[in-house]
Amino acid sequence: MESTLTLKNVGFRYGAQWAVRGIDLKVHGGEILGILGPNGSGKTTLLRIMDAVLQPQEGEVLIRRESVTAFTRAGIAKEIAMVAQETYFRFAFTALEVVLMGRFPHLKRLQFEGEKDLEIAFEALKATHALDLAERSIHELSGGEKQRVLIARALAQEPKVILFDEPTSFLDLRFKREIFQLISSLSLDAGLSVVVVSHDIDLAAQYCHRVVMLKNGSVYDIGEPERVVTAENIEAVYDCPVLVDNNPVTGKPRVSLIG
Repeated sequence: MESTLTLKNVGFRYGAQWAVRGIDLKVHGGEILGILGPNGSGKTTLLRIMDAVLQPQEGEVLIRRESVTAFTRAGIAKEIAMVAQETYFRFAFTALEVVLMGRFPHLKRLQFEGEKDLEIAFEALKATHALDLAERSIHELSGGEKQRVLIARALAQEPKVILFDEPTSFLDLRFKREIFQLISSLSLDAGLSVVVVSHDIDLAAQYCHRVVMLKNGSVYDIGEPERVVTAENIEAVYDCPVLVDNNPVTGKPRVSLIG
């Protein structure tokens, strides 16, 4: 299976402190890869390296087989889209206007969106079940509705890879499930590579094809959830005693805290 994104011995430091180091990682086409780890383990830094917002001091990042340094910012945006953990809009843009922002890498400087861009934006809203939100202000939407619009904006970039930084933060159980189901369907139906940083180990184990556990900026373990999401790994990485059994419905790992 061809890799859409490859990290080779990647390291990044803030000043003298290494945030991540020695990261070897491949993201395959049509795969959902979960990145797990406690606060300060390097998850968000790793995601920003994948998005080429940060340039590693060690190693290299490849988009398919070409170094990310060979791409312009617009070129990277045609390949990789980011759905950030928090996105604030100063003005009351409509949901459609927000999604159209995703067309920027396909437009020339000062060029306005055309009929094709509108068609792609509406298709993105449809794919994320947000078509009925098109004319509503982004400020009026619930957390789950806003998240669907932001995913639609990422889809409007027509990327090969979408990166999610804590996509279910501050959402209730219903919307958490809805967002992960949406991510899963995008991967399956559109063949997108998806990387999800999450604190929700149960959801990651349920929906991700593979998971990476980070500890102190390094890969502690990587593989299918059934192998990686174990009580031993979680206790070693999170320093927290847990019970891991199988979800009686899905058979996937299920994590319970021990009081």
